[in-house]
Amino acid sequence: MLAILLITMACCLGLYWLPDEPFGIPIKKVDMLSDLRREDEALWADSTDAILPGALIIDSLSFSDTVTIRGFNFREITRRNVTYQALTSSRLEDTTSVRIEDYSAGHTGLYRFFTSLNRLRSLNRPVRIAFLGDSFIEGDIIVADFRAKMQERFGGRGVGFVPVASKVEQYRPTVHQRSKGWVTRSILTDRNHKYVLPGLLFDADSEAGIASISFKTVDAYPHLDAVSSLKFIYSRNMQSEIRWICNQSKDTIVNMLPTTDSIVQYEVKGRFTDGQLRFHKSHGLRALGIALEDNTGVVVDNFSLRGNSGMTLCELDESSCMAFRNVRPYDLIVLQYGLNVVTEKTKEYGWYRKRMVDAIRHLQCCFPEADVLLLSVSDRSHYRDGVYRTMPSIRALLRAQREAAVEARVPFWSVFSAMGGEGSMVHYVERRWASKDYTHLSFRGGRELAASLFDALILEKEFYDEMDKKTY
Repeated sequence: MLAILLITMACCLGLYWLPDEPFGIPIKKVDMLSDLRREDEALWADSTDAILPGALIIDSLSFSDTVTIRGFNFREITRRNVTYQALTSSRLEDTTSVRIEDYSAGHTGLYRFFTSLNRLRSLNRPVRIAFLGDSFIEGDIIVADFRAKMQERFGGRGVGFVPVASKVEQYRPTVHQRSKGWVTRSILTDRNHKYVLPGLLFDADSEAGIASISFKTVDAYPHLDAVSSLKFIYSRNMQSEIRWICNQSKDTIVNMLPTTDSIVQYEVKGRFTDGQLRFHKSHGLRALGIALEDNTGVVVDNFSLRGNSGMTLCELDESSCMAFRNVRPYDLIVLQYGLNVVTEKTKEYGWYRKRMVDAIRHLQCCFPEADVLLLSVSDRSHYRDGVYRTMPSIRALLRAQREAAVEARVPFWSVFSAMGGEGSMVHYVERRWASKDYTHLSFRGGRELAASLFDALILEKEFYDEMDKKTY
């Protein structure tokens, strides 16, 4: 009898070591010792989600590159560090929001962006912000509400950049868009073409006949119902004829599209709420998209790409990016990645940290006038022992991302903390702020994070403005 009990117990314990998907069939993990088993402590090394110890102590011999780029000498860097610490310490108890962690020397990581905001009236162009990310922000989740807040505060209208085609165009509430007659290429699968921030290229399909792009503005969010500038952005053209029909007009504007083998834009000014662009003789035409915006205030572009880990930033073509930034100069580039990297089995993300540091540095070479803000991975839950809880590997990836920000010396903002930290995705799902995959946000949840990010940036801007007063 005892032997049977021991054999039965051994079999039950052995179930834990079965593979997750025997013969390709997923099964539920059985763990008789789950109440006694401890999570790998290495995964929880960042359990407080705090600023890394000593990360803000800047070696005077190690920031020469920053001084060259930012124009600050050693004395100014030191003074800014001291002033920043005093300012943030005095305000620490005044706010419950998740602050931006500025790991740049002298806290200059957002200096160019904030300077552009302060000089909006004399800038002679809009301040541009680019969001680069994955499916977490596709459809303009988070970005739509962040854009609305920025334009409410600093002016500007329009959704900004819109790709020729998108897999989620029918779900995007910030613009109505349709296109026909295009072949799509993606940086995720194609290594034969030169890509810039959107990560997509669109070739006119000569076999499909006439290529076209249709758009209609919306009033679902503030400042999107009409714009004063309509731009068509393309990178190659030989002989295309462009025909514009705007604002339900019966008149068609016909022009020859200027030839080019580099990224340029074709702009029409006026007041636009809807329109269609049709391209005749379009063989050889390669496009990126259109832009619906004002040429003042703030423009926020969303370059989300489903399945992107962020490491493809290393493959951006530097010369093409130079041409792109001549058309669309950016003041701030926000990086949101991580969901396509995190897995339940991965316990160490040092390899990802190294790749992201390389990606950030390459991005800075491609867009040297833009500041970079790195966002952390969000909370994500998995089902274990009858309940949903935060995946332990989220903590490991979060730490790797923060370390990447420290090494690359860029500002960092914890989405994980802004959501509420451990177990917050469960609460988001309960409030219908996130979908039941316990990974992606709803637009309502995106509104919460957008407000938190906006508040964090405005608070940081106040610190920067105060530093400028005290250090000069």
